[in-house]
Amino acid sequence: MDRTPSVNVGLCIVQIHLPGVASLKEKRQVLRGLKDRLREQYNVSVAEIDHQDLWQRATLGIVGIASARLPLEQTFSSIQGEVERRVPGEVLSYDVEYLS
Repeated sequence: MDRTPSVNVGLCIVQIHLPGVASLKEKRQVLRGLKDRLREQYNVSVAEIDHQDLWQRATLGIVGIASARLPLEQTFSSIQGEVERRVPGEVLSYDVEYLS
C-alpha cells in the first residue's frame, strides 16, 4: 500500500524599507544579493512579491518545504537573523505561516 509522505510547508513574508536606495536598479542589486544568499544558504525559494515599482520598499516571499515542522522553524529563525544582518535598511515585518 502506498503511503503519502508527510509534508510541511513554511511561508514567510518579509517587508523591507531601504532608505538609502536611490533607484530601482540599486534596489534590484540589493535584493538580488539577498535572494541569492538565502537560496544558496537555506535551500528555499525566494521572490519579490510586492512593491516592485517602489525604490525604497520591498516585500519578499520565502518558501521552504520539509518532512517535519521543526527543521522549517529552525530554518526560518536563521533566515530572519540573516535578513536582519544583510538588509541595508529596516525589516518592517517578518511573518511566518506553516502548513501541514
